[in-house]
Amino acid sequence: MTEDSAQAQDRPSKTQTKKRMHELQALGERLVELNPEQLASVGLPEKLLDAVLETRRIGGRESRRRQLQYVGRLMRDVDPEQIREKLAVWDGVSREHTARVHLVERWRERLLEDEAALAELAAAHPGTDTQHLRNLIRNARAERDAGRPPKSFRELFRALRDILGEKMGSE
Repeated sequence: MTEDSAQAQDRPSKTQTKKRMHELQALGERLVELNPEQLASVGLPEKLLDAVLETRRIGGRESRRRQLQYVGRLMRDVDPEQIREKLAVWDGVSREHTARVHLVERWRERLLEDEAALAELAAAHPGTDTQHLRNLIRNARAERDAGRPPKSFRELFRALRDILGEKMGSE
């Protein structure tokens, strides 16, 4: 094996390099989507931060695409793992919140459809004001059947969020 071919094997292929550049550009796009507090907490170099903020101001499609390529180019000088870790934490918090909302929605649907669900909820969460929930359930059913605005339906969601939130916060 010659010295040139050995060096060529140590370097990444053109395809691998291109793939890495696209990944960095996609990571840059995620940075553009962050809110100002999140962006500040990432701790980007000033030049990259300025480029990300500039991308937000650009309205033209082609101009924005070129600016995102520039952001991707600047990302080569930054450790992307730290940024990925921050984004993963924020995504995890978001997924956790979504899971909580879905849990509350499932309980609300069960309470509206099944009479025995209230007793099950009260057994799982001692100290629950079952009378208040019973009134909300009855009113939400009446609203649904009459086609009225879902005032009690929303109140039931909030009450369940408060009841289930105590348990979810301690887990």
